[in-house]
Amino acid sequence: MTKENKKESLFTFGLNNDAGRDAWLKKILTAIPAGSRILDAGAGERRFEKYCTHLKYVSQDFGGYDGVGDSVGLQTGVWNQKGLDIVSDITNIPEPDGSFDAILCSEVFEHIKNPVEAIKEFSRLLKKGGMLIVTAPFASGTHFAPYHFATGFNKYFYEANLHDNGFEIAEMERNGNFFEFLAQEVRRTPFMVKTYSKKIVLPFVYVAAILFLATIRLAYIFDKQSSEFMCYGYFVVARKR
Repeated sequence: MTKENKKESLFTFGLNNDAGRDAWLKKILTAIPAGSRILDAGAGERRFEKYCTHLKYVSQDFGGYDGVGDSVGLQTGVWNQKGLDIVSDITNIPEPDGSFDAILCSEVFEHIKNPVEAIKEFSRLLKKGGMLIVTAPFASGTHFAPYHFATGFNKYFYEANLHDNGFEIAEMERNGNFFEFLAQEVRRTPFMVKTYSKKIVLPFVYVAAILFLATIRLAYIFDKQSSEFMCYGYFVVARKR
């Protein structure tokens, strides 16, 4: 059940969150039978459309984020959603029952007020046996505010809520582990100092970060399933019953 990245060098340690997710989604999406109709729910800038060229791809998003938000936390600065096929609430998508063979929802659940309602809507939209593909962070800082409503999701969220809404989990993998997650946040520290502290601290932060990364990488090399405690996030494939 665990998807941990290959043992990384010090130079890449803590940098493979996005890369691990992208590789997994590419594998899953390109394996879907050609001609299948797929909904990219919460598609944003349609980042994964490139893996769906063999599919009948439909993008949906609520269309309200502009890259600036309320300026709190992490923002993208720019955000282009001009090519969306459907602009709607993710819990009320104007498509008929059973109209999709697959639904992708990647890094979206933390931006939904009630993600369980989205799962119910996905169940309605999928054909029997249809595939639901979900990724979401295990833990995350404030980003895309004010559209950030949860800090993350554990496997128990998926096991309970997917089962209760007509799905069977076919695959669930963890991306990364505790030490990789910690390394990611250590690497983020200089940016946080620049944003929320005094820049005079930066030289000390850089030195401490290098030493700390080298130290926790030793623990990472000998890791024994720390991903069950903390990871970047979960990758889930579920089938509608």
